[in-house]
Amino acid sequence: MSMSKSPLVERLFIDGPVGRLEAILELPAQASVASVVVCHPHPQHGGTMHNKVTHTLARTFVRMGYAALRFNFRGTHASEGQYDEGEGELDDALAAIAWMRARYPKIPIWVAGFSFGAAIAVKAAVATELDGLISVAPAITRFASGLDSQPLCPWLIIQGDKDELVDVEDTVAWVDGLEPGPELLIIQGGEHFFHGRLTDLREAVTQFVEESLASKSRA
Repeated sequence: MSMSKSPLVERLFIDGPVGRLEAILELPAQASVASVVVCHPHPQHGGTMHNKVTHTLARTFVRMGYAALRFNFRGTHASEGQYDEGEGELDDALAAIAWMRARYPKIPIWVAGFSFGAAIAVKAAVATELDGLISVAPAITRFASGLDSQPLCPWLIIQGDKDELVDVEDTVAWVDGLEPGPELLIIQGGEHFFHGRLTDLREAVTQFVEESLASKSRA
């Protein structure tokens, strides 16, 4: 399902655990069929909700009819608070999920994230029940290793085999230790920021989400 019209964009603040979190809510032209919260890369390395992979993830979901919320973690741009080594950022993500659930209580909710944000998204999917999870180049070994359990929702990990920041072999080894584990897609020639490969990323996410919906409707 593809929405061709430009999304409706609302810039807002949501209440976070240590103050307001700056956010952007993008809506399809028609009524939203589901919602998604998108988490950005490491705030101490220039990561914000405006990162191009984060933006691509949000727009991909909007094209499928989802309401998409991007937000800045604590201490990033206009969001209040200070960086908290991934612990407080998980609380920020859970607050954003709760906000979306309150605004759209009758539709499914997914979470997506890139790099640091992907690791936070994985931890959020363990902490609260979700309808789906997309993790792009997840910085698992640094921010989400040693989980007590794993997400039980439909889950896709996407990573380039030329990723210079997140070792693809580390990701593969981590996935191999999970049961049943996520679906893992390696994009040949893709590096960390997916330069020149954002279309491939968008198509992979779209295919996984649509197949998950089709599988659920058959169940």
